[in-house]
Amino acid sequence: MPRRKPKKAIPARKRPESTAALRQALARRKKAELVAALLELAQADRGVLRQLMDRFDVAAAPDELAVATQQAIADATDFDERDSNRNFAYDYEAYGEVKRNLSRLIDAGQLLLAMQLALELMKQGSHQVEMSDEGMMTEDIEDCLSVVFTALKKCDLPAGEVMAWCSAMLANDRVGFIAEKQLQSLRNHVQSAAAK
Repeated sequence: MPRRKPKKAIPARKRPESTAALRQALARRKKAELVAALLELAQADRGVLRQLMDRFDVAAAPDELAVATQQAIADATDFDERDSNRNFAYDYEAYGEVKRNLSRLIDAGQLLLAMQLALELMKQGSHQVEMSDEGMMTEDIEDCLSVVFTALKKCDLPAGEVMAWCSAMLANDRVGFIAEKQLQSLRNHVQSAAAK
């Protein structure tokens, strides 16, 4: 049980109350009241906020997106120190938010900002992997980083800058194997492009 999953919903026929009454109550409300209620729920629960932002494809300014990504990294990589050396639960939905936000930043022309956030993800994520028993979140971290690697292979940043970022990624990796193949592939790509 390494991932935090929402509790399974009881089928409607077994639930003591269905959502029909809630549906009727909501249908009687004004739009502004419903919006206020959703915002209140989103402010109280970052998981709800992430779901709403994703569902309605809300585009944020790069600085807001950076802050949201930092928070998603913190949520995704959070763990209880008392659970060290165990297969503890983690917020894989927050990892999904990290990947979406990194992709949005890249699409908005903010590759350098995405690279900085990727460094933070490597640092915090590798610490989480280091403290877990089997490092089951490794694939989630690599999946998030894949959008940055893909963008870096297509970008026109100076080779030295990309190579320095690769070195910083390796330095931030506390376990020494996260995205190892992707980093090596990027380094090879940059070196061969620079040799032409």
